Amino acid sequence: MSIKKTTLEPSWEAKYAYSPAVITEGGKTVWLAGHVGFVDDAGASLAGNFEAQSRQAFKNLEKTLQRAGGSLTDIVWMTVAISDGRYSQRFCDIRKEIYGKDFPASTLLTASAFAAAEIMVEITAIAVVDK
Repeated sequence: MSIKKTTLEPSWEAKYAYSPAVITEGGKTVWLAGHVGFVDDAGASLAGNFEAQSRQAFKNLEKTLQRAGGSLTDIVWMTVAISDGRYSQRFCDIRKEIYGKDFPASTLLTASAFAAAEIMVEITAIAVVDK
């Protein structure tokens, strides 16, 4: 069974790199836990570097999705928490680089604290992958 995925065309939402809704038919739903990126693949700290943490969080999501048979393009919903609202546009710019125009639906929140003090961004997502 193949997946049919329809992304409702964003209007003002395109500036912030998300779609107002994504509709899927078929496929397997993958519920992804919150992914962070406060250390890189070699274990080096990314503390204080929002852009590097965001990119690493997406890399970590990609690795998990690959294990589930999918990729970042299979994400239909994400909830993103950032440590400071001033990073919101930078996060949206990074998401535009990753997704082009086919954005997942999303919520972006600021959080006063995370599980570790070094964390600046956490992404939780739902993906629908081909069975």
